Amino acid sequence: MDLNTIYQLFVATYHPDPHVHKQAELNIRNFEANNGFLPIVLQILASEELELGARQAAAIYFKNRLNKAWDGQRESAVPINDDDRNMVKQTILQALVTAPNQVQVQLTSTLNTILTNDFPDNWPNFVSELERLLTASDVRLVYVGLLALREVVKVYQWKTGSRREPVRQLIKVTFPAIQNICSNLISSDSMEAAEMLKLALKIYHAGIQNELLKCLQDPSSLVPWGTLFLQLIEKKIPFEALPADIDERERYPWWKTKKWAYHCLNKLFSKYGNPSNIPRSSSEYSAFAKSFGTNFAPNILQAYLNQVELWIKKEIWMPSKCLALTSFFFCDCVKYKGTWQLLKPHVETLVAHFIFPQLCFSDEDQELWNDDPVEFVHKKVDPFEDFHSPQTNAMNFLIDLARDRKKFTFMGILNFVNGILHKYLEAPEAQKNPKEKDGALCMIGGLSYLVLQKNSAVANMMEPFFVTHVFPEFKSAHPFLRSRACDLTRHFGDLDFANEQNLATLYQCVISCMRDKELPVRVQSCLALQPMIRHESVRNAMAPNLPFIMQELLNLTNEIDVDTLANVMEEFVEVFAEQLTPFAVQLCTQLRDTFLRIMEEINQSNTLNGIDEDEEFTGDVDELSDKTMAAMGVLKTIGTLILSLESTPEVLQQLENALLPVITYTLKNKILDLYDEIFEIIDSCTFSAKRVTPTMWSVFELIFAAFKDSGIDYMEEMLPPLDNYISYGKEVFISNDHVQSMMFEIIDTVMKSDRVGETDRICACKLMESVLLNCRDHVDRFVGYFLNLAFQYIFTGSMKTTEFRVHCIEVVVNCLYYNPALTLRLLEENNWTQGFFSLWFTTLPKFSRVHDKKLVIIALCSLLELPLESIPVSLQSGWPQILTCIVNVFQTLPKAMENRENMEKMYGGSYDDDFDDDYSALEGGSGDDEEEGEDEDVHDQDNEYLEYLANQAASHSGDNEYDDLDNEEDDEIEEEILFESPLDEIDPYIRFEEVFRNLQQRNVQSYTLLTKDLNAEQQNLIMGVLSTAEQHRTQPTPQV
Repeated sequence: MDLNTIYQLFVATYHPDPHVHKQAELNIRNFEANNGFLPIVLQILASEELELGARQAAAIYFKNRLNKAWDGQRESAVPINDDDRNMVKQTILQALVTAPNQVQVQLTSTLNTILTNDFPDNWPNFVSELERLLTASDVRLVYVGLLALREVVKVYQWKTGSRREPVRQLIKVTFPAIQNICSNLISSDSMEAAEMLKLALKIYHAGIQNELLKCLQDPSSLVPWGTLFLQLIEKKIPFEALPADIDERERYPWWKTKKWAYHCLNKLFSKYGNPSNIPRSSSEYSAFAKSFGTNFAPNILQAYLNQVELWIKKEIWMPSKCLALTSFFFCDCVKYKGTWQLLKPHVETLVAHFIFPQLCFSDEDQELWNDDPVEFVHKKVDPFEDFHSPQTNAMNFLIDLARDRKKFTFMGILNFVNGILHKYLEAPEAQKNPKEKDGALCMIGGLSYLVLQKNSAVANMMEPFFVTHVFPEFKSAHPFLRSRACDLTRHFGDLDFANEQNLATLYQCVISCMRDKELPVRVQSCLALQPMIRHESVRNAMAPNLPFIMQELLNLTNEIDVDTLANVMEEFVEVFAEQLTPFAVQLCTQLRDTFLRIMEEINQSNTLNGIDEDEEFTGDVDELSDKTMAAMGVLKTIGTLILSLESTPEVLQQLENALLPVITYTLKNKILDLYDEIFEIIDSCTFSAKRVTPTMWSVFELIFAAFKDSGIDYMEEMLPPLDNYISYGKEVFISNDHVQSMMFEIIDTVMKSDRVGETDRICACKLMESVLLNCRDHVDRFVGYFLNLAFQYIFTGSMKTTEFRVHCIEVVVNCLYYNPALTLRLLEENNWTQGFFSLWFTTLPKFSRVHDKKLVIIALCSLLELPLESIPVSLQSGWPQILTCIVNVFQTLPKAMENRENMEKMYGGSYDDDFDDDYSALEGGSGDDEEEGEDEDVHDQDNEYLEYLANQAASHSGDNEYDDLDNEEDDEIEEEILFESPLDEIDPYIRFEEVFRNLQQRNVQSYTLLTKDLNAEQQNLIMGVLSTAEQHRTQPTPQV
């Protein structure tokens, strides 16, 4: 095995003859188990004399091999021996020095894999090698030192606590060295200097991502680093040095370096140096923030303002990312009083000349609209797609100004918008600037929430505003203004029109835009329709147009994958369920075809971009994400459609048949991202029909196969449909041993697998309960199995949560109710009886739901019906306690029922008003009561909420993994108001009365034993229960 032989194999991997390169790959795999093979591969890819193609092939193989086999915790068919590991670590950094860019990219990724697994314990001399590289006189060595440092900092970027300690020491050692390197590079104009500076800044940014070490807070570090960042931001890049092409300009090395200077300064201020962003109860960075806000932030703000001034005067060009980062910094400056005072005099200029131009429809927007309208829609409609764009950040800056400094800014902003709109209105046709009007409408749309706030002084002006400035644009010659008119309609969905005719006009305008020839206009018109549904007059007007509206929504869904369109369709299906019933099958069929089309496109994209175990995905991740989200939206609409057809079983049957390909495709192809929605559809089909058809029984086999593969991770999502198969498919279930064995295997696996937690095991307990309650007298053979599964936890002390403890006990209680004699015999045979009853009765206070209490009463009643001689001796001595327990549970049942009724009212009620009030408070109210506090700090609610969540989590995470049984308030199991079971049909009062009277008349010995120790209060309670039972017989009440 010599170098040349291996080298020729890598040369052959890109031979045009597929048979040759396939054989070469096989030969390489045959060699990879040999000692010394990996160091030879590293030698090939590092060699400057060998062919670049072969070196690239070697680098890709090297990366994939290490990704699969370097981690010692993962099993590998061909593990890497220790000698090769040591040799690779000794030579990889030197290999990076001689590797060209194409190979370096693969090697740095490989270095990251090694560092993730080996640093610091198994690569102790890495730090000394790093120091040697960073202090070398050869610039190539220094660059590799930066590359290596970047990778190790990335490994620890998101780690916290003691797990972060190795990188803390590394930062202390290396950051002064890289700051020194940067200081020597700042005066250079070379592309190499820009690249090295960018790398150094990315290291610094990653190093402060999670914490700012004390050594970096010290002025001796902060001042030189801060000075460096500001020098980079202010470094002039002449126009003549920039490429003519805008995309190439965005990638220009020096601007990319400047971008990272913005990133670093923003991170320092936003996370550590802005007193208004530091949670008030946190002391870790309070002192630093106070100092930074006073001594550093004003200088940074002034530098940013200087750059913006040059940009406004068109003396410099700024890339979109730097514009976005500037707006982001300004947002933080609005909140902190120190920077707000400095920003305040510039607000008018910034609104008119910085924010407004960025929000106007641009030449780039027009080009994208013309060339790729689908991408244009994604950019403008999907909030996550455009999250980091300059337009989004400029809008956020505008909103922060208007909301947080409302008294000073709000009316000024509205007056500016009004001025632009009136200028447009009054200008001769030839002099109108439609792009400026678009920007003005965009601004008012972004401020819609503030405009329509309670007690708003301008809300009543919005109806004439729409009539004057918005209505005309629905028929504009400029498509982007037609789109903006629809967009504004959507933003002002909460606007109440005083003149019903204006609302009717608006509806007709939006409907007409659904027929527009331009895709973005049609999409915006559909989105605008959704909030209009709340108006009764609009709903009435929509009814005759529903087939057209739904067809247009379906057509658009097939034309563009935007999940927000599916949300609109879902709401239409929900609101107009009755009117859409005649079209339900056609609609469902079209939704199915849309879903399968999206899935096929995803599949083709995966195939084209080589997704298999040896290759990385090289396609458009965002596009795949869009398609997956769109598919989810389609499935949610289908689910809503099914639930709306609950009263039409014949239509449901047709829908099931139409949807079978959707369910089959998702489960057979293991589309895990869609399991949640697909199990919901199966649940909806079986629940709405209240039966399981042969079509849905064929789906049960698919569910079982999916469970056996990776579906165990989706047990919570699987539970509702599995429960439906038992409760609504009882006839098949009790007569089909194969179905029973599949269900039992699911239960058994979940109760025993190390892969799941207690939440999933609770699902298995619920399935056992469903089997026992629904299949009475038909599943005796399962009683012993279920008891064994429950008792493997009950007596081992391994139940960590109260909820799981209760559900395990309830498995046994259900067995007692199902067949008390059989269950008692099995308990006795295993010596479980006395211990179980003691635990059960001790835990009774935790049986808090109505269902729990009914189950206890009815199970104990079943025990009372047994002949006394069949009661185990171990129980007979405590027999009176059973009646006492029943009485105690009856005492708490009314309160549980009241709690459930209240929750049902809450579930069916509306909280919009309460929510709006809370939201107004969160947003700082209307601003009318602002007086002296206008220029004070505006504390960041997001940070404070995150801190609240962190404190809540900390308060719930103790060292003791067992819950305190006495801590009833914290551990109470929440009522499940949508939960249904056969117990719902049983009145516990009447059931107890029947058993008690029967004992009195026919089993005197047992009755005497039960009642002999009752005190007067308990006797009165029993009489009360019997009286209630009599009332329920004569005056039926809603089911308990």
